[in-house]
Amino acid sequence: MTTLSTHVLDIAAGIPAAGVRLQLFAGERLLFSGETNGDGRCPDLPSELGPGRYRLAFSVADYFRAQNVALADPPFLDIVSIDFGIADAGSHYHVPLLVSPFAYSTYRGS
Repeated sequence: MTTLSTHVLDIAAGIPAAGVRLQLFAGERLLFSGETNGDGRCPDLPSELGPGRYRLAFSVADYFRAQNVALADPPFLDIVSIDFGIADAGSHYHVPLLVSPFAYSTYRGS
């Protein structure tokens, strides 16, 4: 089985993004709901996943509001969804999110 991890970094403040709510989906089926810890990681993500298509949805507007960042209504970024595929059943997939109120980036990490 494949393992999955994520790491959310607030690139506007230069810190790990603690308290970001996130959800993991397989298609429309919710597999997990939780939030990042003080290091911006979510160690409670399901430890094993099979090959398939998945989506991580991060509630970034709520996070920035909690940081007292003034956001427009509606915010430019609200929920950042990353759709990704797992093809290699024996590998680790790391899906980091680097985010600010107006931009985000992701990549397959190690």
